[in-house]
Amino acid sequence: MRGETLLLKLPAARVAELIAAGVGSPFDANKGRPMKEWVTVGAEAGWLALAREAAAFVG
Repeated sequence: MRGETLLLKLPAARVAELIAAGVGSPFDANKGRPMKEWVTVGAEAGWLALAREAAAFVG
């Protein structure tokens, strides 16, 4: 993924969906192991809707 990205905390199943769809990339915090509930997405993914989804998940 190139350019600007947004890091989001979402349910693990939703993260898997975004990655499988090619919209997101796993986030590993440089620890070599992807974090289950974290994903990075590019601007083309529709940040506003995903940010709202993330806020609802953590709220």
